[in-house]
Amino acid sequence: MKLAPLHDRVVVRRIEQERTTAAGIVIPDTVGEKPDQGEVLAVGPGRRLEHGQRGAPDVKVGDRVLFGKYAGTTVKVEGEELLVMRESDLLGVVTSGPAQ
Repeated sequence: MKLAPLHDRVVVRRIEQERTTAAGIVIPDTVGEKPDQGEVLAVGPGRRLEHGQRGAPDVKVGDRVLFGKYAGTTVKVEGEELLVMRESDLLGVVTSGPAQ
């Protein structure tokens, strides 16, 4: 089954980050909060603007993004937990170079 978002929505898979203390102890995923970073798996065509045209999305498939703790709606697709959220719920795109 494929999930194709509509309008200005994106589908995101949470990126699990291994958390290790300064002493080298690995903190399991069951402790703490869910990660607030993810990878964009699908992007809708963009929202409709006032004059009827579509605004191009600012993110693309494969982007690593930041989002709020309670952003999006959780859905299960083929046993995998994904988030569907509006593009405006994204806080930023994570890049490896200096900030733009």
